[in-house]
Amino acid sequence: MDDEQQQPDHGPLAGFTVGVTAARRADELGALLQRRGAAVLHAPALRIVPLADDSELLAATKQLIDRAPDVVVATTAIGFRGWVEAADGWGLGDALLERLRSVELLARGPKVKGAVRAAGLTERWSPSSESMAEVLDRLLAEGVDGRRVAVQLHGEPLPGFVEALRAGGAEVVGVPVYRWLPPEDLGPVDRLLDAALSRGVDAVTFTSAPAAASFLSRAEERGQLPELLAALGHDVLPACVGPVTAVPLQAHGVDTLQPERFRLGPLVQLLCRELPGRARSLPVAGHRVEIRGHAVLVDGDLRAVPPAGMSLLRALSRRPGWVVPRAELLRALPGAGRDEHAVETAMARLRTALGTPKLIQTVVKRGYRLALDPATDAKYAAD
Repeated sequence: MDDEQQQPDHGPLAGFTVGVTAARRADELGALLQRRGAAVLHAPALRIVPLADDSELLAATKQLIDRAPDVVVATTAIGFRGWVEAADGWGLGDALLERLRSVELLARGPKVKGAVRAAGLTERWSPSSESMAEVLDRLLAEGVDGRRVAVQLHGEPLPGFVEALRAGGAEVVGVPVYRWLPPEDLGPVDRLLDAALSRGVDAVTFTSAPAAASFLSRAEERGQLPELLAALGHDVLPACVGPVTAVPLQAHGVDTLQPERFRLGPLVQLLCRELPGRARSLPVAGHRVEIRGHAVLVDGDLRAVPPAGMSLLRALSRRPGWVVPRAELLRALPGAGRDEHAVETAMARLRTALGTPKLIQTVVKRGYRLALDPATDAKYAAD
């Protein structure tokens, strides 16, 4: 997928721009969003270390084969399958499976249970909710004092889970089945950060906790974390595929949007419901003008609007029908060159882009105002 894809002029997400931080399955998520009309800004916030090259996983696998744990917790289906495949490549596959048959094997949810059984193993227990909290509750209820628990990590240390086990007296062995590291090329991430800070995207999607943590860490490295948190708290919608993914954001006080089913499809469906509700619709000069994200629909047709014109339209729409002082519009203009001529030029381009020559009325002494429907225009003009 390219860094940015333009959206079609139809669909529930037409006019909205969505950032995608995923490395794995990014094409699938991007395609789902684009088919519903969104423009997609792709910026993988991490990269995956190939399993066969991961010395940490090899060392952990040998350690578990040599010294059996009491419990093994499998946390992701792709991770568990990858672990077994990597062990096969190292000539340790049979030894690993034999060891896993001899221990208490817990699988986090149906997908992980399917991967466990596909490997010829049988889990001792699995929650239906895919909740790590349920797995933790079961382990603590059984008692972990003096027990050795191996936890398949899915790209992050799972500190709350691991710390709770250790507090209960367990010896915890982390199995880094696949590791996520910062991307080699930080350019796309920086561009997405800039877009979020300037409100150039309407939502940012996160499909893994490491991606969310990496995105926040990069903002902190650039000295922009407070500004990013402010954007995610108000104007840019943070959408996570599930509660585990949301943990790094929630740790910074960011409320996230999550689907009931932790899948890409439901995540996109949720955005299709939430983002259109943020659109602003105005009856203007006999036309229905709807501001959707960073585009505009006029009578249902998507129109491309230059950034300066978009900024002015947003400022005008905050007080539809009322005079907007020139000083306020000057402040709304992006970048340098904020003067009367710039306002007039942006207004002219806005009228042309929307195809509504009478959209903006100029009030010489006071500022600018929207021309509403004729039936209500006289009322607002009097005000």
